[in-house]
Amino acid sequence: MNDTRATVGIMERLNAAASAEEFFALLGVGYEPKILNVARLHILGRMGQYLAKEQFVGVPEPEVTARCKAMLQQAYADFVVSSPIDQRVFKVLKDAVAEPKNAEPKKSAAFVPLSVLK
Repeated sequence: MNDTRATVGIMERLNAAASAEEFFALLGVGYEPKILNVARLHILGRMGQYLAKEQFVGVPEPEVTARCKAMLQQAYADFVVSSPIDQRVFKVLKDAVAEPKNAEPKKSAAFVPLSVLK
């Protein structure tokens, strides 16, 4: 019986993972289901941001695995102490609070009582 895990690197296995739970299992990182259920995409997005800053060319596989594990642990920790809204991993959340350059101050919406609507 041939164990393909020995010949396939951690990056390939992570790329093939179908769920956040698989990432945690592959890297041996514990998690609280309640936190993962709320922030799974944010955690994986943050890990992706951390991975984008790394160079793995020529790095031995055990070190790649250890670095990936550390990045997943850090990404998870970011959301244990803070919410996805606070962390703003995705562009849509960043844009929601970004002030456009040279923008005029926002005017408050006019109040229209229901009694005047027909």
